[in-house]
Amino acid sequence: MFQLHERLAADTHKLGESRLCNVLLMNDNTWPWVILVPRVSGIREIYELPIEQQQRLLFESSALSEGMMELFRGDKMNVAALGNMVPQLHLHHIVRYQGDPAWPGPVWGKQPPVPYTDDQLVNVKAKLQSLLKQLA
Repeated sequence: MFQLHERLAADTHKLGESRLCNVLLMNDNTWPWVILVPRVSGIREIYELPIEQQQRLLFESSALSEGMMELFRGDKMNVAALGNMVPQLHLHHIVRYQGDPAWPGPVWGKQPPVPYTDDQLVNVKAKLQSLLKQLA
C-alpha cells in the first residue's frame, strides 16, 4: 500500500491527485515549487515503473511544467528527481527566475525555506486549481 514519505509529508501541502501521482506544494514561497509523487509503493527510480506509468509520469510532468510556466511566467523550469534525502520517487518542478535568490545555481541549500502564510497558501492553491484538473 502506498504511503507518502514522512519528509515529503512534513515539507509540503497536498494540492490534490492526478491520475498517477499525489501533487504536493513545497512549503517555500520563494519559488513556485510543485512535486509529483507516483502512488506506487517501493519505487525509487523512474525506470522501476511499468512502461505505461513511465509514460503517464512524463505526460503529467510535462503538462505540469508547461502550465506552471504559463501561470508564473518564469524564465526556466527546473525538473529534478534527486532522491538523495528522500528515496521515494518524486519529481520536483520549480519555476526559476533570473535574479532569484539561487540563480543560476540549484535551489537546494541556498537559503532556509520561507513558509507560506495562510493567505499566500490560499492564493497559490487557487492559482493552481485549473492546472491540477488537467492532470486528472
